[in-house]
Amino acid sequence: MNALDLSTLHPRLPSPLHEAEDERFTRHGVRLLLKRDDLIHPDLPGNKWRKLAPNLQAATGRPLLTFGGAYSNHLRATAAAGRLLGFGTIGVVRGDELAARPLNPSLSQCAADGMTLHFVDRSTYRAKDDPRVLQSILRAVGRGGVEDVYVVPEGGSNALAAQGCTALGHELREAADVVAIACGTGGTLAGLAAGLGQGQRAIGFPVLKGGFLGDAIRALQREAFGGPAGDWSLDERFHFGGYARTTPELDAFAEDFEARHHLPVERLYVAKALYGLTALAAGGAFPPGTTVVAVITGQGDSSR
Repeated sequence: MNALDLSTLHPRLPSPLHEAEDERFTRHGVRLLLKRDDLIHPDLPGNKWRKLAPNLQAATGRPLLTFGGAYSNHLRATAAAGRLLGFGTIGVVRGDELAARPLNPSLSQCAADGMTLHFVDRSTYRAKDDPRVLQSILRAVGRGGVEDVYVVPEGGSNALAAQGCTALGHELREAADVVAIACGTGGTLAGLAAGLGQGQRAIGFPVLKGGFLGDAIRALQREAFGGPAGDWSLDERFHFGGYARTTPELDAFAEDFEARHHLPVERLYVAKALYGLTALAAGGAFPPGTTVVAVITGQGDSSR
């Protein structure tokens, strides 16, 4: 099969980089820039484009099967890519109880974009990397075997995705001392750090609690680059209760940031990274003269 021609989607690359005048940073001598990856493509914004693009090329037109929760932005982006480029998509959704309920707006959009939704119980979902479990899922969706589809892991994070995200680091080599990003499955941070230059570092703000992400990123870098790559760290203090959780404090911060910078702030990922970055600046984590870039990976309405 022939590779897909992604240029027909006209991605906005490199993504824009905007200065953000913010006294919470400037009073500490820190310059804040916003990397608008959310503007790369209206249906495949931010790290979704960077992680999916190399996997779509590798799929060579085969149906793409992937995994996610009921509000997964990754499922939405995969379904949109299938609609735009004309290939089949299958979404394996965590929670078989959802099959009997009306689809939420996120899953409704997936279905409208042509994605076949297959709901599995949570124990099956946890075991999805077991080849026998995957084979049973493929049979359930009418596929004979793994050769009939292209499988992308939850969140789109695999070696190809990490390699695709190195371009984000390359785009920031002349712009930043520190780059901050929200983390779900870790693929974007793994590639971003590998793409940065000497003397630059990346900070990831996990949106899930549990302390497991560091090992996942190290494993991704071994698979993608043969070993550790770049200077990166995680700050696990700003998950606000875990995935898909927010608090009134986080909502108030996001609303204030939106008003200051006329920027829609997605709550489940971006707001947590911006909050963490602002807290680090207030605590003197960055020497005067530091330029910090916050990567805006999501769209402002995805959590509303």
